[in-house]
Amino acid sequence: MRHFDEMTLEELVCQEGFDCSCGKHHLCAMDYLEIGPGAVKHTPEMVKRMGAKKPFVICDDNTFRAAGERVDQLLKEAGIPHITYIIPCAGQKIAPAEWEVGSVIMHYDPSCDLILGVGSGVINDISKVTAHALGLKNAIVGTAPSMDGYASNSSAMEINHVKMTLFNQTPRGILLDTEILAKAPMRMLWAGLGDMVAKYNALFEWRLSHLVTGEYYCEEVARLMRAALKKVVDAAAGIPDRKPEAIQAIAEGLVISGIAMAYAEISRPASGTEHYFSHMWEMMALERNQPYDLHGVQVGIGMVLMMKLYRKLKTVEPKWEQAEKWQREMTREKWEAQIRRIFGKTAPEIIEMERIGGKNDPAGHEQRLNRIINHWPDIMKALEEELPEEKPLRALLEQTGMPTRPSEIGISLEDTVNAFIGARDARIKYLTCSMIWDLGLTKEFSEELKKVAEE
Repeated sequence: MRHFDEMTLEELVCQEGFDCSCGKHHLCAMDYLEIGPGAVKHTPEMVKRMGAKKPFVICDDNTFRAAGERVDQLLKEAGIPHITYIIPCAGQKIAPAEWEVGSVIMHYDPSCDLILGVGSGVINDISKVTAHALGLKNAIVGTAPSMDGYASNSSAMEINHVKMTLFNQTPRGILLDTEILAKAPMRMLWAGLGDMVAKYNALFEWRLSHLVTGEYYCEEVARLMRAALKKVVDAAAGIPDRKPEAIQAIAEGLVISGIAMAYAEISRPASGTEHYFSHMWEMMALERNQPYDLHGVQVGIGMVLMMKLYRKLKTVEPKWEQAEKWQREMTREKWEAQIRRIFGKTAPEIIEMERIGGKNDPAGHEQRLNRIINHWPDIMKALEEELPEEKPLRALLEQTGMPTRPSEIGISLEDTVNAFIGARDARIKYLTCSMIWDLGLTKEFSEELKKVAEE
């Protein structure tokens, strides 16, 4: 079998999939995939290729103006019956949450046989969740290269004010018109870049978890992700001028990232602690009924923060005594008090998640600590191999005009430190912040973050 990074997009989404040396059969089958200028005019062809007779089109006010109106017109001209539902937002941003999904479900016409989203992150996630609930295929006409979920089999949703990942199904049709993508607000282009550079850390933490917890890892999928990341980074300088090659590279990279997640059947190839900074900030904003920035913009800042913390990690020497002392001192009562302080109303759900997962169990901690110490040279090797140099990475982001400090998007130092501390508990996933907790160094790294966050 050829390496995945040597294949075309069309080959990667073939119906048969691939048997891999990792033991999995990798599959991200699609009926239609097109990325390029003027691609939107092929929307009727995509619908027909998917065997659909009557699509249910989902968009919001903004994405209707960006492409939804054009999609509606194209379907009418092609004689394809359809229903277009614009999720009301009354001047506000819609969210990937229960109300929006419920609104779509309540307006869905049972005579429709395809969910066709027109939008980017939020619309894509809502479309996937809706299609999965209804047992239908779904497709997406993208309006911005702002996130990597176009081809993934998961959706980042707000459930009872907690950011959760729901695994559902990969869209069977993806159409990205780069001329439409290029007209997206610059902040959405920044978001796409931020979501892509995050893959540096995601790949390191995937290897880290494999070493410490024995979690599944596939080098072929990781290699595919590295190749897509390089293509985006090489083209990033063209983002401020919205150069076609830069938009094309970002769009392809984001789709490949989704394919990698679908292949792995987990989000590991694409997200790590840098994403959890964003998740935590979003949860804090939801708790306070405040707005928050685009996910990818926050993720990009999270990536810069991780690079700063890795300076300190490279100086660490793991010690049993320190880790065991931390384990003794962090009693159940202290941990729950910390969770309630950071998570507020959502704390009971986080505490219940730990009860089920048992990540604070002393026996599990001892096993992980033993593997950390035994594999420390391998962990440092993975860190060196996966992570770029800090200054060039930051310069890459800043030359596009993208914010790189929490304060630039209104995030306080306190919320930045709390996001780092809480990231370990927001999910079951094993992260760098999880390893730092296992080593008994959370307090020290929190103090370090206070010093370097605004550098």
